[in-house]
Amino acid sequence: MKTPVPSIRFLLLGCLALLLAGCASAGKDFDVLGVRQIQLHQTTRSQVEALFGPPWRTGIEDGKQTWSYGYYKYGLGDTLSRDLTIRFDATGTVTSYTFTSSYPEDKGL
Repeated sequence: MKTPVPSIRFLLLGCLALLLAGCASAGKDFDVLGVRQIQLHQTTRSQVEALFGPPWRTGIEDGKQTWSYGYYKYGLGDTLSRDLTIRFDATGTVTSYTFTSSYPEDKGL
């Protein structure tokens, strides 16, 4: 018994849709070159916002206000990520930050 051609086309379109759905991103991309401009106990919240825009997420860590910037690209067998977390003191000055990335072009920052 032969399979009708429209069923094969529908199956192929479904497989293609699943493959495309496997590629996704989350977060908000940011300029990683700005990381070099952050200076502990000198850079202010408004300067951070001028460098990176509004934070993707905010929170509290050890009583300090925390801003997070993150960008994540998920693909078939390949995931890339960038994370920047900045902690501020009560006056709104950077006390510490962490930057991590799996993007090859970010090595050496």
